[in-house]
Amino acid sequence: MLNRTKEYLQDQGFNYQKSYIRPLMAPESVYVLKFGKDAFNNRVIVRYSHTWIGRQRINEIDLRLHKQKHPRVFKNENDLLEYLEPHLENREDNN
Repeated sequence: MLNRTKEYLQDQGFNYQKSYIRPLMAPESVYVLKFGKDAFNNRVIVRYSHTWIGRQRINEIDLRLHKQKHPRVFKNENDLLEYLEPHLENREDNN
């Protein structure tokens, strides 16, 4: 999941850590991707479900960069990558 995002992060020199959360009562599963250069202080939270043939369907992607108050919400990975490209460079230059 989010293969292009992980490739982009590796190309930019970011490390990442992934984990899955499968809640018992909710129909959606959650995939968490934490990333950063020194510390894992940024995160992408993907809420997804499965179709009747077993494919994964992404319902929502939330992005929280370091020190952001509200998450940015995206519908697909393309929108996430378009947002990440200019914003990651600006944030890392400021820190």
